[in-house]
Amino acid sequence: MEDDERGDGDELIADYVDCLMSLDTNSRSCQNDALILEGAPDDVDDDAAAAAAAAAEQDVMRDFAPGDGDGDADAENDPKEPVLGMTFESDEAAKMFYNEYARWLGFPFRVGRSRRSKGMEEVVIMKRFVCSREGAHKKKQPSTSGEATSKRERASMREGCNAMMEVVRDKDHWVVSKLEKAHNHSLGIGTRYGYLRARGLPDVSNKIAAMGSDGTASLRQNFLGETGDGQGLLDYLKKKQANDPRCSHAIQVDKNGCLMNVFWADSRAKEAYRHFGDAVTFDTSYKKTKYMMPFVTFSGVNHHLQTVIFGCAFLMEETESSFSWLFETWLAAMGGKAPGSLVTDQNRAMKAAIGKVFPDTCHRFCKWYILSRTKQKLCHAYSEHPDLRDEIESCVIESETISTFETSWMSILEKYDLRKHAWLQAIYNIRQKWVPLYMMGTFFAEISPTQKLETMNDFYKKYFNTKTTLEVFLNQFDSTMTSRYENEAQADIDTRLNEATTRTASPIEKQAASTYTKAVFSRFQEEFTESLGYIIQKTEEGRVNKFSITKDEDDPSDTFCVTYNASSKMAKCSCKYFKFSGILCRHILGVFIIVDPRTLPPDYFLKRWTRNARHDELLEDNSNNHKDATCQSITSRYNVLCADAIRCADKGSASKAVYKAAKDILQKAYEEIIAYERNPGRGLQRDAININEDITIDDTMNDQSLPDFWTKGT
Repeated sequence: MEDDERGDGDELIADYVDCLMSLDTNSRSCQNDALILEGAPDDVDDDAAAAAAAAAEQDVMRDFAPGDGDGDADAENDPKEPVLGMTFESDEAAKMFYNEYARWLGFPFRVGRSRRSKGMEEVVIMKRFVCSREGAHKKKQPSTSGEATSKRERASMREGCNAMMEVVRDKDHWVVSKLEKAHNHSLGIGTRYGYLRARGLPDVSNKIAAMGSDGTASLRQNFLGETGDGQGLLDYLKKKQANDPRCSHAIQVDKNGCLMNVFWADSRAKEAYRHFGDAVTFDTSYKKTKYMMPFVTFSGVNHHLQTVIFGCAFLMEETESSFSWLFETWLAAMGGKAPGSLVTDQNRAMKAAIGKVFPDTCHRFCKWYILSRTKQKLCHAYSEHPDLRDEIESCVIESETISTFETSWMSILEKYDLRKHAWLQAIYNIRQKWVPLYMMGTFFAEISPTQKLETMNDFYKKYFNTKTTLEVFLNQFDSTMTSRYENEAQADIDTRLNEATTRTASPIEKQAASTYTKAVFSRFQEEFTESLGYIIQKTEEGRVNKFSITKDEDDPSDTFCVTYNASSKMAKCSCKYFKFSGILCRHILGVFIIVDPRTLPPDYFLKRWTRNARHDELLEDNSNNHKDATCQSITSRYNVLCADAIRCADKGSASKAVYKAAKDILQKAYEEIIAYERNPGRGLQRDAININEDITIDDTMNDQSLPDFWTKGT
C-alpha cells in the first residue's frame, strides 16, 4: 500500500483550499449546488412524465447519497450521524455525507489522506475526511543567511483535532472503517467559517462574530475588498476602458454595498459575438478545480474551429439573481441579440435564470461534463472493466441514430450488470437534455462528434495555482487572449495563401475547398469522402424525390431518408446534421453526387464557416449604420467609427508589411480629418486618402506579403 500525503509546505494552501471549498458548498443551499438534470420540459402537462422527470432530477441531485438503509444524507436539519460499518456507493457519496454532517455541526473539513492500490491500475481504496483543525502547523526554520525578511508569520487553523471519518473500498461499495466524532474546539460556526490567506488576505476568524447572518457577503468583500485585490480589479477595468473605449464592464453590489459580481467584455469579444454568437458555451470550470477562482466566460468557436471569448466575469455567488444579473448584463453588452443555443453545467439557479433571460434559446447540458462525472461515479466498474468507459463514450458520441443509441445503452447495462445503477439510470432519464442526438434540429456549431472547446479548466492547469494573485491571473489571461488573436490572424493568412488539398476531382469538393477555411474544409472533406461508401436507393420519384441511404444492407438500423426538391435543388436529411453543425452530412452529399455532381447551392455554405466569415457582414452592417437615423447622436457615430477602426486594426496587424501599409493609410486619413475640421468648407480631398493609390513599401517585400483581402480593398 502507498499513502498519498501532503507535504509540510502545502499546509497553509491546503487550509485555504479545503475551507474555501467548504464555504462554497455550505454558503449556498444544497439545491443550488447540486447536479440538476431534468427528464421532461417544464411545459409538459402529463402527470406521469412530470413525476418521472422530478424523480430523475432528485436522483441526480442526491449525487449518490448513502445506499440503502443509510437514510437521507441531504437532510438539512437532521443529517444522520456517521457510524462504523455505514456503507456508501462511492467515495464521493461518503464525502458529501460527511460534508452535510460537518455543516450541521459547524466545522470545516478536508480530505486528510487517501491510499491507492499497487499495480498497473492504481485506484483509490481509502479516504480519510478530517476536521480542518487536524494536525499541527510546522513552523519554518528561520533563515540562516542573516538577511532580514519582511514576511510575517501566518496564523494556522491546525489545533490537533482528531475528529475524522475513514472509508475503505469493499468490492463495489465503501465502508466506514474508522471514526472519531469528538472535537477539541468549539463548534457551531459552520457556514460562517473560512480562511482566505492564500490570496494575502487577513485571518477572518476574528471577524466571525461581526458577520451576522450575511457572512458570505463579508467574505466576498474580503476576497475583493480593500485588503484584497478589489482595487486592482477596478484599476484593471479602468485601464481596459481607457485603451478600448468600446469595452463594457459592470459591477453588482449587494444591499450592504459589498462587491458581488463583476462583468466585462472588450471590443474584440463583441465583434467575435457578432459573427460567431449563434452558439455559446457558458464555462463555469472553476467549480471543478481545486483553485476555486470564481472566473466564468462566455465562449464559442470561430471559423477556424478556435475558441473565442464573448465576455468574462467573476461570479461570487451562484444564486438565480446573480445569474440573471450576469446574463442580462452580458446580453445588453452584446447588443440584445440572444444566442440560438447555450451549453452549460447543471445548476438549478442557473437553469432558472436562463429560462427567464433566454426564453427562446435552446439550453443543453455539456455532454463532456456528464461523461466526466460518469467516470467518477463508475470508478470501480471502470477499474474492473477496462473497456466500459470507451463503450459508454462511443455510445454517446458515435451513435448515428436515437434508436442505435438507446439499443447500445441498454446493451451496455446488460453486459456489465448496471441496470440498477442509480447514476446511469438518472442520466438516461434526462438524455434529451445532454445527448446531442436529441437536439439535432438546433444549431450548436459542433461539426465533429469529438469536438471540444478549450475550457477555463485548461487555462487553470497551465497558468494558475493557489498562490497566484488576481493581478497575475488577469495579466496571464490577457496574454492568452492576445495569443489566440494572433493564432486566428495566422489561420486567416494560411487559409488565403495556401490552397487546401482535395482528394478527388469532384467539382463539389473543389467548391468547398475554395469557400471554407482550411479547418472546416478538413471536416467537410471527411463527410464527402464517407459519402462515397454509402448505398443510395431512390424510394420515391416526383416533384420531391426520396432516397434511402444506408452503410450496410444487412444492418438497416442506421438507415437515413433524404428528400430532394429538384426545382429548388435543396435537400433534407432525417439525421438533421446540417441544422446541428452547419455543414452537409454524408447522406445529402451522396445524393448530390448522383443528382447534381457539379456544385452545391450557396445556401449550404454557412457564412460563419467560410473564409469571409468576419468581413462581408461587417461591411454591410457598417453601410446600414451610416444610413441609419440613429447615427445623429455622438455615441452612435462614435461606435460606427470604432467598428471601422477595429476592422482596419484586424487587417493591419496580419503581418509587418500590412501593418506598415495600414499605418500610412490611417495617418493620411487622420491628417485629412484634421484639415477638414479646420476648414470644412473646402471638403474632403479624396485624392489625399485614396486607398487605391500605390503605397511605397520596402523593396524587400514580395507580392505575397499582402493578402488578397487587403490588396482588393475589402
